[in-house]
Amino acid sequence: MATFDRRAFLRTTGLAGLALGLAACGESAPSGGGSGSGGGFGSVKLQLSWKKNVEFAGEYFADTNGHFKSAGFSQVELLSGGGSGTSVESGLATGRCWAGLSAPTITAPAVLQGAPLKIVGATFQKNPFAIISLSKNPIEKAEDLVGKRIGVQDSNELVWNALLKANGLDAAKVTRVPFQSDPSMLTSGQLDGYVGFVTSGPVNLRMKGHDPAYLLLADAGLPLVAETFTVTQETIDNERDKLKAFLTAEIKGWKDAVADPAKAAELAATVYGKDQNLDVKEQTEEAKMQNELVVTDDAKANGLFTMTPELIEQNIESLAKAGLTIKAEQLFDLSILNEIYQADPSLKLS
Repeated sequence: MATFDRRAFLRTTGLAGLALGLAACGESAPSGGGSGSGGGFGSVKLQLSWKKNVEFAGEYFADTNGHFKSAGFSQVELLSGGGSGTSVESGLATGRCWAGLSAPTITAPAVLQGAPLKIVGATFQKNPFAIISLSKNPIEKAEDLVGKRIGVQDSNELVWNALLKANGLDAAKVTRVPFQSDPSMLTSGQLDGYVGFVTSGPVNLRMKGHDPAYLLLADAGLPLVAETFTVTQETIDNERDKLKAFLTAEIKGWKDAVADPAKAAELAATVYGKDQNLDVKEQTEEAKMQNELVVTDDAKANGLFTMTPELIEQNIESLAKAGLTIKAEQLFDLSILNEIYQADPSLKLS
């Protein structure tokens, strides 16, 4: 990419709903938890990638259960994303936030334009993007898309085109239908499937009495991680102990979240996202679904947030299919997490 039009990129990126983190890092509501006072690392701001829902359950537990405080932070302020303002990458580059949750398709173009940023861990080992259909007419593999009517939002154009390219599918053989996230287009038969999040789409359909099916893009030739911890190179170089302490608290928070989806939903709906009108039952089911993306066999073996060399390479290949050519060492640095788990193997999932 010779030039980087941030607005144009954010309009077309496939992770708009999950990982844009558009809110300005200087604007936030109270985090709503028990960080308390004291701690040698002081207060930092973590920019979330989206509005405060159960997607950030691990952060809520790390705050509520005192993991951030125990790690030495007087406060970790959780800043909502999803609104107008600056991206996580811009906020990091200008110092408005200390760390952010983003995604490779957002961070890579910023890095290619010279932003000194690195991904140091991935909460979601598999991206939640999926082709959502109904079990009476399921789309179970990429080839099943041929001849089907698929709803694709404009903001998901990049990931849709990358999916077609990854599977050698001719776009002319799939009918792309303009879509604004209305699942009734699927249930009424106007669509055979749509691009959406596996964490919410099937849950919503099931709660309305339908029997959904889904195909994760990560299982259809387009493996990408999501909810990636993104920091500046300066933080890695000059605040390594602080970053280790932060990620250790995050690991503990996510271990708590994985173990208790119901509590995760309660924290999202009644504390941190209480202004979002969230349904506890729905959030509980979404928490269960996202646990499958967080806890993979590799994550069990190596620890939460880690990425194997194979997974890193798969992400680099997927980015290339999306038109983003970047080297692994330009985008990822998993050495901090490796050091954390080497020093304390008990942090791994039991």
